[in-house]
Formats: sequence, C-alpha cells, structure tokens
Amino acid sequence: MFAQTFRFGTSHFHSRVRSAFEPRKPRHRLLRFALGVVGLGVLAVLVAFSVALGAAMIAAGMLYKLWKQRGKRIARSQDARIVEGEFRVVGQPAIDRSRPHTTL
Repeated sequence: MFAQTFRFGTSHFHSRVRSAFEPRKPRHRLLRFALGVVGLGVLAVLVAFSVALGAAMIAAGMLYKLWKQRGKRIARSQDARIVEGEFRVVGQPAIDRSRPHTTL
C-alpha cells in the first residue's frame, strides 16, 4: 500500500475529497459548447414534462369535479328575475352630518 492511502492530513484529505465531487468543465471549446447544449436540452425536457404534468393534473381535477356532479339536478327558477341567495339587512350607517359635504 501507498503511504498516502491512510493519511488524513487536513489539506491533503480535503483536496482529494473536494476534487472527487467538484465538477470540472472540459477545456476543449467544442466539447464545452456541446455539453452546454445538452444541459439546455435536458432543462427544456424537464420544463416541458412539468408543464404537461401540471396540465394533466388540472384536467384530472376538472374531470373529477364533473364526475362528482353527474346525476345531480341543476336548480333553475321559473322566473329569470328571481335571484336565490342569502341576504342580510344592514342598518343605516350613522353619517356625521355636522361636516359640510364638499364637491370637487
């Protein structure tokens, strides 16, 4: 075995560990450009996949909502002027009449 194998000195050990996990750019210009294009392609595929997955989730949610509503009758009133709802009577607000109103 080599003498350096089990040596855990801080500078030598850290440099070996750092070099093992540190990505290096290739020196050749064309290879560096090709790897950049491959990286952009992978990014584009991931974005397209996530957009398609999101659209599928929205479509599935809409289909689920429609499926849950099947067979239920839609309530329609006889007169189109009638609005169904819950209403609350609100008291008249107390307006300070002591100040004169100014119009602009």
